[in-house]
Amino acid sequence: MTDEIFSFTIYMIHELSRAWGMLPSKVYEVLKQTRCIDDYFINHYDVLHTLGTEYLEEDIREYVTKRGVKI
Repeated sequence: MTDEIFSFTIYMIHELSRAWGMLPSKVYEVLKQTRCIDDYFINHYDVLHTLGTEYLEEDIREYVTKRGVKI
């Protein structure tokens, strides 16, 4: 993982924490459980980091919901 992807991941964890009303540690566990960090953030960083935070929050919510996590 590059420094840019790491920074983006930390930023998104904190933004999702705020949007979902969860502790950052819980958000991390959700993302880890659903492989969102590896399969989504890392693999698609080139496009994701250009998108708006609100759009990403909605997209990630859908991503984890489809993998069985209710937010």
